[in-house]
Amino acid sequence: MLVKVYGSAVFGVEATTITIEVHMDKGIGYHLVGLPDNAIKESSYRIAAALKNNGLSFPGKKITINMAPADLRKEGSAYDLPLAMGILVGSDQIKAPEIEQYIIMGELSLDGSLQPIRGALPIAIKAKEEGYKGFFLPIQNVKEAAIVAGLDVYGVSNLQEIIDFFIGKGTLLPTVIDTRAEFYKTLDFPEFDFSDVRGQESIKRCMEIAAAGGHNIILIGPPGAGKTMLAKRVPSILPPMTLREALETTKIHSVAGKLKEVGLMNQRPFRSPHHTISNVALVGGGSYPQPGEISMAHNGVLFLDELPEFKRDVLEVMRQPLEDREVTISRAKFTVTYPSSFMLVASMNPSPSGFFNDPSMPNTSSPHEMQRYMSKISGPLLDRIDIHIEVTPVPFEKLADDRKAENSVEIRKRVTAAREIQTQRFETVENIHYNAQMSSKLIREYCMLDEQSKELLKNAMERLNLSARAYDRILKVSRTIADLDNAPNIIAQHIAEAIQYRSLDREGWLG
Repeated sequence: MLVKVYGSAVFGVEATTITIEVHMDKGIGYHLVGLPDNAIKESSYRIAAALKNNGLSFPGKKITINMAPADLRKEGSAYDLPLAMGILVGSDQIKAPEIEQYIIMGELSLDGSLQPIRGALPIAIKAKEEGYKGFFLPIQNVKEAAIVAGLDVYGVSNLQEIIDFFIGKGTLLPTVIDTRAEFYKTLDFPEFDFSDVRGQESIKRCMEIAAAGGHNIILIGPPGAGKTMLAKRVPSILPPMTLREALETTKIHSVAGKLKEVGLMNQRPFRSPHHTISNVALVGGGSYPQPGEISMAHNGVLFLDELPEFKRDVLEVMRQPLEDREVTISRAKFTVTYPSSFMLVASMNPSPSGFFNDPSMPNTSSPHEMQRYMSKISGPLLDRIDIHIEVTPVPFEKLADDRKAENSVEIRKRVTAAREIQTQRFETVENIHYNAQMSSKLIREYCMLDEQSKELLKNAMERLNLSARAYDRILKVSRTIADLDNAPNIIAQHIAEAIQYRSLDREGWLG
């Protein structure tokens, strides 16, 4: 007897339907074909124990199982449940004429209970696209899959529940989630709020500009100046995610298995990897490619604390994703692409001792040590960071000030208004949504300067020895400052403020 059960495999952030064909014949043996990995090959032991512990039996016949398409590598333990159901139907232990109308995925424990799987959301999206009636999966993953409207999603806690459903005994009901209601649960009282930060008004202003234009930013200052504290609060002032962005972000976290019984993500992610991270962990990859930290930060913030402590080759692999806003991982037999459109926030000490430029502390690092420390960050990487700002320690008077600072919700209103201006500006330009993404051509079109502004910028570049690469960055940032002021054109004061945010481009900054 031949039975077909349907599962799914995830490659990148997209799913591919897998047909599991179970054939029973005379004799004894268990043959699993179709490029399964070791976790799938071991499934027969888990399935046999789970069936026995639920009053069923593993048939003593010749069982041949093919996972089609047979040339596509299958991986993971999530095929336990569809394999078990195929064996039960194929051996006539249960009747399930409708089983071919459903996608089934889940990892079995020896007692028949189910463990969570990865990639439930992309699998559910594919199941709906291909017209399947429903999707059975572990109850821990049901919220993320139920985001997909028009598909019956059943959360199952053990093998017996799905058997009862197909033989007509159970009362298993599909999980229904109002996606829009989930999405519009806004968090107006974020965990990390700018009202907690005493002083640092100029840095807060700088963060507001970076958030409004989607600009990458680097904070330079001594230990204890508040760099990490400020960086953690950036997501609280970014505009709320759109429904499209929320689905994109949720899909990536679903593939990585990081959702933990959460439905649709409505808060922008904040990722802060340790400086010992490998380049594969940062950009993604591995023998079975998985999304890296830069993809987990998609539509959110990637914070790299103590930037010069990261290995140079790790930082260099970020250059292309920063430019293209996606990362492509190629292997001999397949290629996967993960989106990685994130806002980079980096911090660093200005010298190995950390106290260069701090008048209250002695500078114990020699110019050679400082030059070597700074050279760990390459010019091409700095070229992709629009804003450089020096952070100085907060004096006691401001720390002891009891007055409440402006909160993140108020700042976010201004940022959102500026982003709306940019959305209208770039609505006819493909893949450009905010000022930081502007190409040289768009900069010439939207960053026109009057004579006074041109003269100011020219003088600044000559007197401060600003490098040529600073020119476009200053124009982008000044365009964002103008948007925050709701000004149609860039004027001299916008240019003057933008010039302040290019510390590391000044030649002799270390001298």
